Amino acid sequence: MQWVIDPAHSQIQFSVKHLGISTVRGTFDQFSGTITEENGQASSVTVDIDLASLDTGNEQRDGHLRSPDFFDIENYPKATFSLTTFERAGDAVTATGELTIRGITKPVTLTGDIGGPAKDPWGNQKVSATLETKIPRKEWGLVWNVALEAGGVLVSEDVKLSIDIQAQPA
Repeated sequence: MQWVIDPAHSQIQFSVKHLGISTVRGTFDQFSGTITEENGQASSVTVDIDLASLDTGNEQRDGHLRSPDFFDIENYPKATFSLTTFERAGDAVTATGELTIRGITKPVTLTGDIGGPAKDPWGNQKVSATLETKIPRKEWGLVWNVALEAGGVLVSEDVKLSIDIQAQPA
């Protein structure tokens, strides 16, 4: 069965430590994706993320993240994910795939759980997934940083990704 991600009921979030003491969170507001599954096993997942749609609640910071210092959206407007393996034990899942950012493709593993299928009040079938991972941003060329006088750096090396999706039949 083929499913499409419903962006109205889905969210892709990221968070990083700032100054080593606080967390900055953001979302990617525009994305699309498809899931192919048989008997609850995903055989294919593709997701395209419009990097210009990032939103941290601060326009100056968002502009910096879109710049060549970070995502360089003029040259690399999208990030993509393609599933390579999927393991399921009950509702718990591990999804491994290839994440491409700034033209660099690296493997990532996301863990979480899935829900459904379930029918909404209008009889439409839905499925969901909640997945998380941490990625070392430097592996994707996201190397900008500032050393702090007291030690450490302005932006943490690790970025936490949190994905909550709901999908419906294509």
